[in-house]
Amino acid sequence: MNRITKLGLVSAAALLPTLGWAEEAAPVAGVDAASDTIFILNSLLFLVGGFLVFWMAAGFAMLEAGLVRSKNVTMQLIKNVSLFSLAAIFYYLIGYNLMYPLGTWAVEGVLSGVWGVGVLESVGVGRDGADDYGYASTGSDFFFQLMFCAATASIVSGTLAERIKLWPFLIFTIILTSLIYPFTASWTWGGGFVGEAGFSDFAGSTIVHSVGGWAALTGAIILGPRIGKYKNGKTIPIPGSNLTLATLGTFILWMGWFGFNGGSQLAMGTVGDVADISRIFSNTNAAAAGGAIAALILTQVMYKKPDLTMVLNGALAGLVSITAEPLTPSLGLATIIGMVGGVIVVFAVPFLDKLKIDDVVGAIPVHLLAGIWGTIAVVLSNGDASLGTQLYGIVVIGGATVVLSTIVWFALKAIMGLRVDEETEINGLDMAELGMEAYPEFSKG
Repeated sequence: MNRITKLGLVSAAALLPTLGWAEEAAPVAGVDAASDTIFILNSLLFLVGGFLVFWMAAGFAMLEAGLVRSKNVTMQLIKNVSLFSLAAIFYYLIGYNLMYPLGTWAVEGVLSGVWGVGVLESVGVGRDGADDYGYASTGSDFFFQLMFCAATASIVSGTLAERIKLWPFLIFTIILTSLIYPFTASWTWGGGFVGEAGFSDFAGSTIVHSVGGWAALTGAIILGPRIGKYKNGKTIPIPGSNLTLATLGTFILWMGWFGFNGGSQLAMGTVGDVADISRIFSNTNAAAAGGAIAALILTQVMYKKPDLTMVLNGALAGLVSITAEPLTPSLGLATIIGMVGGVIVVFAVPFLDKLKIDDVVGAIPVHLLAGIWGTIAVVLSNGDASLGTQLYGIVVIGGATVVLSTIVWFALKAIMGLRVDEETEINGLDMAELGMEAYPEFSKG
């Protein structure tokens, strides 16, 4: 990808003394300086976007801590710290090269031919030694892509809360982040057959969010609902421990999404790139707002009182909905796309309860169903996308994720068991599995 352009009305040569590149760039004057500028700005976009997406890990942790009961808060916190750390290690060991074969396929367009650890550029690398001097540093790309991988695993954590054992969940996380997610993502972002067919998913409504949602759904079905959630044909509400934390987590995720979507522009070296990034930020924010307000109004109409948890998930559903195409919609269309996501959440949560699928935090409506909607909504503003191709990508990636996740969940269930025993679940996983509580002062009545 060649994004070297003129630097507006200011010549690159005039910038050299200011940027400190005068001696290094002297032989070819402005050309090298312009290339350096693009390399630096693109790498900076990945790094800034990456640490914003990293901050989403805190958002997931706070959201889950707020929506589970106090006796299970510590378990959710340790799961979130551990899953992120495992994703970092195993994406390095296997996932990165599996996801980005750079044209080297064992099975053309399907399976990477590059297996092994990720390798960064050498210390103090110069122009001649950079892996892709015309684009960005390898380290910045690896860092950015890793954050997406970890976010996929975070989606699964909340759905299965309050009844899954720690170690089977962490083993599933290893397989998801090293194999399942990189494998399916390579089919689009790695230059594979789904992308070649014309499937469009700008920042991952399907590739990230629906993959996490499908993995969560299969796990929830196999694991079964929490004790006492469904009785005599009725759904028994199980309130979370701290809606303040859940609200904080939602705002943190909202903030991190600017890096998630904005960084997915993948370049910041031209006026057009920066203008597009600002457009992506604005559309991302509009969709979140639309999702929140749609859920606010709809719960008022349906239940005579607004439901905060629905509003929070409405905002997140709006964010997921716009993720597949945050660039091309107008602000108005972005708001509408987000509003549809909010509506999906309000109707999908009780629908899942009718099916007795227990999703503690609402991740399946937010990430899976809104992810599917967002992927379809690409055709509303992107003239290069077709409905048939979008549906093709949804079915292929979703189908593969369901099959692979189901195999892993059943294998873990047979080998070591997935679910804690009844006494542990009733008393809380914090003390039984970890021996510590998040709120020890208030645990005894």
